[in-house]
Amino acid sequence: MEGKKILVAVCGSIAAYKSALLIRLLVKAGAEVKVVMTPSAQSFITPLTLATLSKHPVATQFVKNESGEWENHVDLGLWADLMLVAPASAHTIAKMANGICDNLLVATYLSARCPVAIAPAMDLDMYQHPSTLANIQKLQSFGNQIIDAEHGELASGLTGTGRMAEPENILAFVEKLFQSNQRFKDKKVVITAGPTYEALDPVRFIGNHSSGKMGLALAHALADQGAEVQLVAGPGKYPIESGKVFLTQVQSAEQMYEQVSSKYGQADIAIFAAAVADYRPAKIADQKIKKSDGSMTIELVKNKDIAAEMGKLKSDNQINVGFALETENEQVHAQQKLEKKNFDLIVLNSLNDKGAGFSHDTNKITIFNRQGTAIPFGVKSKKEVALDIVNAIYDLL
Repeated sequence: MEGKKILVAVCGSIAAYKSALLIRLLVKAGAEVKVVMTPSAQSFITPLTLATLSKHPVATQFVKNESGEWENHVDLGLWADLMLVAPASAHTIAKMANGICDNLLVATYLSARCPVAIAPAMDLDMYQHPSTLANIQKLQSFGNQIIDAEHGELASGLTGTGRMAEPENILAFVEKLFQSNQRFKDKKVVITAGPTYEALDPVRFIGNHSSGKMGLALAHALADQGAEVQLVAGPGKYPIESGKVFLTQVQSAEQMYEQVSSKYGQADIAIFAAAVADYRPAKIADQKIKKSDGSMTIELVKNKDIAAEMGKLKSDNQINVGFALETENEQVHAQQKLEKKNFDLIVLNSLNDKGAGFSHDTNKITIFNRQGTAIPFGVKSKKEVALDIVNAIYDLL
């Protein structure tokens, strides 16, 4: 925890009194703490109390003072290594889940690039209400961590689940979260992503609909956990949000092969998530091919199988992960590919599954290992899917 920057976000809840002890524990553990509060939170605990404990001014409004100085929510979100919403009221959870940005806390959340952990606090019936459960599930689908509420006596006088987790338990959760975020420290990873475009002439190409979103999500998930990632990606947009992800963009399968070959020897882990074209035109026209009245025949030649070629070079200390996008006999084809290409894991997704395949923000996968074990997952955001794959890779390590 030493030197970690934690932004504690306090919502309007009777549990806000616990935030004082939580901040004290975080500071004692070596973290640097700043605080942002909703307007209603100030009815339960004063900004002065939390400013004294955190040793930083508390942010409550978009305007800092009478001089009109702006409280920069973007800077707050970029500063933090973790945003910790504790307590998180049903009201704020609903706003966060649906992007309702009417206070500084939610604006900061929407701007944050760091992990976000949320500790709900409310009465038991509110906590179990379908709308609250749906909002919590939605926040989880965005990749946020939920610190489950605890069972006990509530402010209403009822007893049940809804109490904010005790500050000591939240501290333990945060410590474990930071430890897990360094699981891949000093590991070098090569990831391929996106499509390849095989030129017919200076204008036209043969390609596919891959967006590269899955490969990009994997790159960030591994970088967030300490890895140095070389992302070799085909045409597309790849917004890089980490200084540990290094992007090399290519056009063709041959260019991707050359880049991967030059980086593979130094890699501890290689993930082949790109949709590489199996074939390319035998000849590329120097000028645009003109339309004719008759049919057109294009001779294709086979591209190098990048994953298979790297599989031949693979050492005992390397882990290779492949992807299989199938439309029929999915499991059989995936397991055959795992053996043929010397993968340690293969990630199967089927175009027959709703929410899977190219261009979606979601995916539905099954992970196979060399022992033939299949681990199926439901439809999730690609950010969540990336974490499932990263966890499976860590189990091998």
